[in-house]
Amino acid sequence: MRTRRPYVQIDPDELERIRQIDLLTYLRRFESDNLQKVKGTTNVYCTVDHDSLKISNGKWFWWSQGIGGYSALDYLIKVRDYSFMEAVEILTGKELSDWTPPPPKAEKDEPKVLLLPPKYQDSSRVTQYLFGRGIDYQIIQECIADGLIFESSGRYHNAVFVGKDETGTPKYAAYRGLGSSTFKGDASGSDKRYSFRLLAREPCQSVHLFEAAIDLLSYATFLKCEEKDYKAENLLSLSGVYQPKKEIKDSKVPIALSTFLEKNPHIKTIYLHLDNDKTGRLCTKTLKELLGNDYEIVDDPPPVGKDFNDFLLSYLGISRQNNARERRDAR
Repeated sequence: MRTRRPYVQIDPDELERIRQIDLLTYLRRFESDNLQKVKGTTNVYCTVDHDSLKISNGKWFWWSQGIGGYSALDYLIKVRDYSFMEAVEILTGKELSDWTPPPPKAEKDEPKVLLLPPKYQDSSRVTQYLFGRGIDYQIIQECIADGLIFESSGRYHNAVFVGKDETGTPKYAAYRGLGSSTFKGDASGSDKRYSFRLLAREPCQSVHLFEAAIDLLSYATFLKCEEKDYKAENLLSLSGVYQPKKEIKDSKVPIALSTFLEKNPHIKTIYLHLDNDKTGRLCTKTLKELLGNDYEIVDDPPPVGKDFNDFLLSYLGISRQNNARERRDAR
């Protein structure tokens, strides 16, 4: 569908207007027969042509192909395979020539709709990937059985880490490419208050904090290898790197941690297992200053390597490059 076109200069203001045309507006006006609401939802749509292309919260994602975007321009280029200029011409057509972005809506505390990717028929790839990263096989299988980890279907098979609220309802999902893929992202509608976590079976007065799900799982594996009960601990991930402000006094506690502490007022001690890099050390310093008056803060970074997965691999005597190597941890 892409054709060679002569170079045409586009007015920057016009281009910015085009970029703000959202996909739902475009489909309703130009491809109404190709738009349908996802059953059981109030504001989630998909296309008739591609039922795995979901539209919600001002974004769209084509799960079977692992691509997404925000605007109609993104859709026309990535999904319909138009060139940039062809897409621009479509969006400057007669009906949309006078389109202006709607005024910004007042912020409402409306619940987000989480768009989980479709599950693959099994989780063999994600199991192999995590096992190769040193994670205990039984821990992996328990997380899969509990719906906390699964493998997405489609062209790209990603590991999906799910965070649930107090009722057990999925509220957050992070996906990570398997094997050599470095792809990372959050599912549309993810609520970062409910990041990936493994909670103690009985109430306890401490919580262990990690930057990522794999670091959390690595620590759980380490505890098991040391013949300690990881299910007696609260393990909480931050769903990515926490970025403090330049001035610590202007920083806020990560929302996943602040929500957990608010809902668990009996917590007295916070163990920080953040990375051994500049950012991780800054995050630790910031959290100690922000929370040190109310909690006992224990700085416990990985003894070896950048993160706890590096430490686990060193502890188990395996290389990250060799995912199939047998390990000496007890099962």
